[in-house]
Amino acid sequence: MIRDQDTLDQLLATLSRFVRERLVPNEERIAGDDSIPPAIVAEMKELGLFGLSIPEEYGGLGLTMEEEVLCAFEIGQTAPAFRSIFGTNNGIGSQGIVMDGTEEQKRRYLPRLATGEMIASFALTEPDAGSDAASLRTTARRDGDHYVVNGTKRFITNAPEASIFTLMARTDPRDKGAGGISAFIVEADSPGLSLGRIDRKMGQQGAHTCDVILDDVRVPAANIIGGVEGRGFKTAMKVLDRGRLHISATCVGISERLIRDSVRYAAERVQFGKPIGEFQLVQAMLADSRTEAYAARCMVLDAARRKDQGLNVSTEAACCKLFASEAVGRIADRAVQIHGGAGYMADHGIERFYRDVRLFRIYEGTTQIQQLVIARNMLKDMA
Repeated sequence: MIRDQDTLDQLLATLSRFVRERLVPNEERIAGDDSIPPAIVAEMKELGLFGLSIPEEYGGLGLTMEEEVLCAFEIGQTAPAFRSIFGTNNGIGSQGIVMDGTEEQKRRYLPRLATGEMIASFALTEPDAGSDAASLRTTARRDGDHYVVNGTKRFITNAPEASIFTLMARTDPRDKGAGGISAFIVEADSPGLSLGRIDRKMGQQGAHTCDVILDDVRVPAANIIGGVEGRGFKTAMKVLDRGRLHISATCVGISERLIRDSVRYAAERVQFGKPIGEFQLVQAMLADSRTEAYAARCMVLDAARRKDQGLNVSTEAACCKLFASEAVGRIADRAVQIHGGAGYMADHGIERFYRDVRLFRIYEGTTQIQQLVIARNMLKDMA
């Protein structure tokens, strides 16, 4: 749902210019330095990027799902590490508070998340709990007005920069399933909370992940999201529906960037006396990529509009995540092929995108998990 087309058009134009003039020229720099320059982060804060999806009453822009994915299409036109630094504030890091938090929790944390004063992180994955999120082992034992939390979280995006963690822990040791899990807001400076070394990754340099270790961390009982035990897994799943649409839209943006670069190269690169874009086998790769990107864009927009209508989009979000993340992988592969030897070299940046996009098929639910979600929902609807 688009509330004010003129205002949205201005925002999208600003984002497009920011991506083109500030982010794209710095892609190689952040890949080499494995960090985003503070000046660029400050500009992101000024543009309101840390509060895109946070409600206006708490200082954010309060974008609808459709408006958010349109913004993600623009932001996706550059290296995904740029999006990562503010993405968790708009998605899995904050949405648990937005959707299920108490009013006190919202007023305490959301305004600072919206401005970027605080960075939020989502701590669900563990060494022995990834796709099987309900099997997590981190425990939270009630002790008076606090919970004592122990465990280790793994591959936590933005953990090195985080001010707070939306953290899942088992509050009922007798319930080994999803019903025993609760969601907490854990502040990063809590005594007993420490971080592992920053992970070395295949791609997305500049976007940091690491372990989060909790050793008798005392968390106020007031920081259990929603004030009720046993709802953490449901909160996580609701958060992931929105996050999957945002990630899908980012995949669309990157796909369109790669296609644009590939078309330009095919038009300029001459072999056998003419541009390689005139050869039908190259044209076939371009056409397949354009078709897949267009299909992914249409899927994401349709699912976003359904979500804005208040419909359950668990299946549609999973479809989008599955298709868009797989499509951008194929499109990146074709981009390398079209660029030939140049595509394998770091100078053109194509090989960097090829590595960067591989992660989209893994986090916020692997492709295989999306297939299970889709099929189980279909069977549930039939029953």
